[in-house]
Amino acid sequence: MTALLQVDQLSKRFGGLQAVADVSLDVTAGEICSVIGPNGAGKTTLFNMISGVLRPSSGRILFDGIDMTTVSPWKFAAAGIGRTFQNLALFKHGSVVENILTGRHAHLRSGVLEAALFFGRTRREEIAARQEVEHIIEFLEIEQIRDAIVGTLSYGQQKRVELARALACKPRLLLLDEMVSGMNQEETEDIARFVLDIRDELGITVLMIEHEMRIVMDISDRIHVLNFGRKIAEGTPAQIRRDPAVTEAYLGGHRAEANTKASA
Repeated sequence: MTALLQVDQLSKRFGGLQAVADVSLDVTAGEICSVIGPNGAGKTTLFNMISGVLRPSSGRILFDGIDMTTVSPWKFAAAGIGRTFQNLALFKHGSVVENILTGRHAHLRSGVLEAALFFGRTRREEIAARQEVEHIIEFLEIEQIRDAIVGTLSYGQQKRVELARALACKPRLLLLDEMVSGMNQEETEDIARFVLDIRDELGITVLMIEHEMRIVMDISDRIHVLNFGRKIAEGTPAQIRRDPAVTEAYLGGHRAEANTKASA
């Protein structure tokens, strides 16, 4: 089956620092894939390139056969790539509905005159956008906070609003950057359920960065592992559990420290 996303020998350098080095991976339509690795492994830098926030130093990103390294960054959302951010990027003084509506911006086609007079296509697009937002609000079970100001919401609720805004882009590929970071157990389980529903009910392919390994192992079809900017493993959750390179990447530093203290 042809991959929806193909990352081919992707690299990113910041001066003398090699943040990502020759990483290749693919994501097939309908999958939930995860990218894991220790802190500083290059995961978010990889996501920033796939979503157009950063330009690669070398390599290619093919989305549905289109080389995205030649595409303007603002066109990534319109092409069907949506994402959330590890650090919330919401408009704190706006309402939940207003924040979610900003996700529809990439799909609006009205001209300046139509928008100023609010007639014709602008009116039809506004009605369709608000209907879509209401569907997303119902899907993510946030009806009770739809009119709340985002800055007054709990961290977990704000995370759900950010997910809603990403869904409003109508992505075919959704990038989730540490969605459950800072959440309690109930909130974490809710997000895991929503990710499965996003794939199964909405038909959206998911690629996520996540440190909560229980979630990664429970819902991922395939896992890609980075360490020091390089991919060191790929496979199913069962294969990744048994991979000695992954164990070393996560535990090697602790083992070395323990051995040093033991010999002192």
